Parts: sequence; C-alpha cells; structure tokens
Amino acid sequence: MAELVLRDVEKTYGKSVQVLRDINLEIETGELIVFVGPSGCGKSTLLRMIAGLERITGGELTIEGQRMNDVPPAQRGIAMVFQSYALYPHMTVRENMAFALKLAKKSKAEIDEAVDRAAAALQLEPYLDRLPKALSGGQRQRVAIGRSIVRDPKVYLFDEPLSNLDAALRVATRIEIAHLKEAMPDRTMIYVTHDQVEAMTLATRIVVLANKGIAQVGTPLELYETPDNEFVAQFIGSPAMNLLPGKITGTGEQTTVELAHGEVAVSAIPTTEEDKGKIVNIGVRPEDLVPTEDTPLFRGRVDFTEALGEVTLIYFEEVNGAPAMTAKLPGIHRDLRGNDVSLAADPAKVHLFHKGQSMRRR
Repeated sequence: MAELVLRDVEKTYGKSVQVLRDINLEIETGELIVFVGPSGCGKSTLLRMIAGLERITGGELTIEGQRMNDVPPAQRGIAMVFQSYALYPHMTVRENMAFALKLAKKSKAEIDEAVDRAAAALQLEPYLDRLPKALSGGQRQRVAIGRSIVRDPKVYLFDEPLSNLDAALRVATRIEIAHLKEAMPDRTMIYVTHDQVEAMTLATRIVVLANKGIAQVGTPLELYETPDNEFVAQFIGSPAMNLLPGKITGTGEQTTVELAHGEVAVSAIPTTEEDKGKIVNIGVRPEDLVPTEDTPLFRGRVDFTEALGEVTLIYFEEVNGAPAMTAKLPGIHRDLRGNDVSLAADPAKVHLFHKGQSMRRR
C-alpha cells in the first residue's frame, strides 16, 4: 500500500478561485518526491494541504490508509521545514531541537538521545549551545531540519528550504539533505522547489505542476528524456528546449518534418501514414545541437554568446518570424557573434509534439 495517497484533491478559495484540481498521486514509503512548477502553480499550497495547514476543499488525502482530511496537523505524523528557519531566537540549538519533544512530554533521556542523534547526522554537535544569531544561514537551516528529525515523523515536508541561502551554501546543504535521505531510507520526503538542480539531483520522482493540475510525474531522467508535453519539455532543462514549427512529410520508423524556416528535421519517433501532413513542433534541447557542415536542422546568425568555460551558450537572431534558438556547445567557442552557424541533431534526440502533446506517448 502506498504511504501517502491524494485522490481527486482540489483547492478552491471562496466560490470561484480554483488553485488546484484533479490531483491524483501515490507516494510510496521511502520516496523523495519533488514538486516543481512555475510561480503560482500551487506547489506550496499542495504541500500545506498535506501538512494540514490548508483545508482540502475536494477529494481525499490518506496516510498509511487513514483518511487525513480533517485530522489536525499535529496528529498527522508529519514534520515540516519552512523556507524561513522559524527558530526561537532566545533558545540554543539544543533547546530549539528539543522543544517539540518537551511539549510531547518525552523524558529527558529520550530527548537527549534524539537531539544528539539528529545533531550527529547534521554535523551540528559543535553548535548545540549556541543561539541562532551565532550561526550561518546554512547552519540555521540544518537546525530547522534537525528540529523535524527529532520528532521521527512518518513524512517530512520541505518548503523551498534552500532558497534563502547563497549559491555555495545551497550546494553544501543540498548534499547534506541527500546524505540525510540516504541515512533514513524508510522515511518519506516531499520537497518543494523552483530550482531544477535541486529537483533533478534529489528526487526519486518529480511532480510537475501546471494549469492547476499535474502535467507529468516521473523520475528526473524520464522527464528530461521523454517529456509528455511541450510544457514539461521546456520547463525541465536549462536553457529550455527549442521548439520549431513544421509539417510531417515522411512517416515510418523515422519521421521527416519540413520546418517552417525551410530546413528539414528527422526524428526517431515512428509515425504512420495517417500522420502525414500534420502540423507539429519539433523539440531539440540546446545541449543536443552540434555544428555541422552537412544538411542542417537549423541555420542562423549568432546574436549573442555566453562563455561559461565548460560550455558556451549561443543565442541566435530571430529571422522571418522563426522562434529564437539557443545552442549549448561544450568547450569554448570564440568569435561566433555575428557569424552564421549551421546545427544538426541526432534523430534520437529530436522530439515531436502535436497539439502540445508528445507523439512518443500515443
């Protein structure tokens, strides 16, 4: 049985403002599920509904088979780590971590054992007697996580826990969360973030939210390699996938598409004779484009480049209404700005979308 199940869950404010609808999701014990999506898509709202901080206005939430819609937050067996640390400034690290256990009237021996165990897991032992003001941002976030760990909940909820940290601390704390999950393989975690790197590196599965519902659920590489629709294709990956309009002119084991800007693309996605003539978008990730001297998929003039050392991002001019293209080439490429560049892609890396949906998923 799945540990946490959402069935036809929806959230409406008042009588007319619907934020979420038709949320159906099964989360197994031990998974680390990441909710991602654009701002305002409802990912934090969904997390708060699971925690009991927002009322579920339709559908059902169950944890280990027990209906939780009307169960108070404190009785759901859930611990939540917020974007802000929410530490008590007058309490030491040890006192902050022990506070919930004291409220639960645990014995001093139980409290000390739980706090020491969590502090060791999070490398907080040298800071147990400090006040929060004497800690760095990363250390404060670890204390907030430790405060959840000591309660030994069934499910951990993380609401953008790293967004207040600088880049270096985010990397370090992300690695600590990954190690923490490995140390607790039987604990379920649900994590909200807008950071794709966090989602791709931490998640067992990613839930992409859009248009008030779920756009796709899958492992990080499933979403990257086989997106169900154009939204997921462009949301997962940075820079976003290029989409070029065209018409199917050849079908079979491979599909030929005559592109609107005059070039021809070949995709390894099979099609039938009934597909001939359909208006489609081909999708190619910037990192899958390679310079070519032969028949190109795209030919354009470079408008701007960004040299990042390990890769060079190339942005092309828009010509005759064709969408702006981006390429991500390995290594350093100097003096490309203002020059014409021809690009090709392996047919296995060329996606096909008809009416916004992947033709691979039919």
